[in-house]
Amino acid sequence: MAGALFRFLAAAAACALVATELAAAPAVRVLTPEDDIEEILEEAVDGDRFELAPGIYEVNLLIAEAVHLTGRKGAVIDAGGHGTAVMIRSPKAVIENLRIINYGGDLYQRDAGIRVADGADDVVIRNVELEGPGFGIRADRNERLTVENCRIEGRRKLHVLERGDGVFLNYVKSPVLKNNIVRNVRDGFYFENVDKSRSIGNFFTGAQYGIHYMYTRDDYGADNVAAGVIGGFALMSSKRIAFENNTSRKTVEFGILLNVCDGCSVTGNRVEGVHNPKGRAALDTEGKGLFIYGTGANTVIGNWFSGADIGVGVALGGEGNVLSENAFVDNTIQVRYVGRRPLEWSLNGRGNYWSTFMGWDLNNDGVAEKPYQPNDSLDRLFWLYPEARFLMDSPVVALLRWLALQFEIDRGKGVTDSHPLMQPPVVRGAVRN
Repeated sequence: MAGALFRFLAAAAACALVATELAAAPAVRVLTPEDDIEEILEEAVDGDRFELAPGIYEVNLLIAEAVHLTGRKGAVIDAGGHGTAVMIRSPKAVIENLRIINYGGDLYQRDAGIRVADGADDVVIRNVELEGPGFGIRADRNERLTVENCRIEGRRKLHVLERGDGVFLNYVKSPVLKNNIVRNVRDGFYFENVDKSRSIGNFFTGAQYGIHYMYTRDDYGADNVAAGVIGGFALMSSKRIAFENNTSRKTVEFGILLNVCDGCSVTGNRVEGVHNPKGRAALDTEGKGLFIYGTGANTVIGNWFSGADIGVGVALGGEGNVLSENAFVDNTIQVRYVGRRPLEWSLNGRGNYWSTFMGWDLNNDGVAEKPYQPNDSLDRLFWLYPEARFLMDSPVVALLRWLALQFEIDRGKGVTDSHPLMQPPVVRGAVRN
């Protein structure tokens, strides 16, 4: 009897709590294209919730309070070809389940589908489709922005450098960008002076670069895919980026670029197919799976680079980087490094896998008994004097290579992998395809 009474009282208390919460929850006001949405939002207060009924709303909205704006299927905001479609000036605003089109393309005026202004922290943008020539989403000087499950489409007919970026962040701290699809923009994501960004599970195509980091710190990028872009992922002048399990496919300039970066870790990424049809050896413009440019100390471990004009290119420094457990497979040239300082590309007795290496493993530990030099003095000579490249396949050059190997003329020069792997590592890349 006592147990039944206790269960009855507990159920009554739970019902009372739910009723209290429902009573406290703000009502959702449904708006139609006939309503004066701009005036309604101007009079809104923090916590108001609005839902747009299906239809086309020809407006440029200003959100100055912490409102929740959502839409039913078929609700479209049309900015009329000018300016920003939705300007957010309030912290904690939420925009979701909308289609936003026809915003302006003046990049100097920061035209965007959604623009998040200075100090508008903790904004959430979710399940939004954006289509227009300007920035899909732009945010400046705020914190903890969330962008997830959005589709951003630029104007394909414009030159790639005339388009807005899919997401442009400037002086933004701790943003999270997850499961977005970005097409035909300038850069998929462009981060400048950003701290602690998290980019997970995004897809990019038809852009200059998938993700472009510039002067950023402590970022994390994982499970992203860049396919059919000019360059896969550009890490530039940044520090402590953890970049793992991403995939780059069918690019022109590079799969992954490390340009004057320091303290970054590049692990578990797959780069497949990098070819520049206009690449010239004299200008070092062939497509590179991994391009290390300038000084910095980073770790590149457990990645896959295949089908590139050049597997890995090193220019103007880059000697401080550690490369181990990577696979360089079926690249036209495995390594291009013309620096004077000899480099060792192995770590703790384990090097990299080279599809062009021929060696043996007598003790069956998975590591070859002899070192491998993916480029020799003749390679470096041809890179310095590309007009002599027509000699590369001549019998005289083949003889010179054989003699250099027999007398170990190139030992201690260029790049040496003292512990080449006999089998390629398993590299998953991004989960998303």
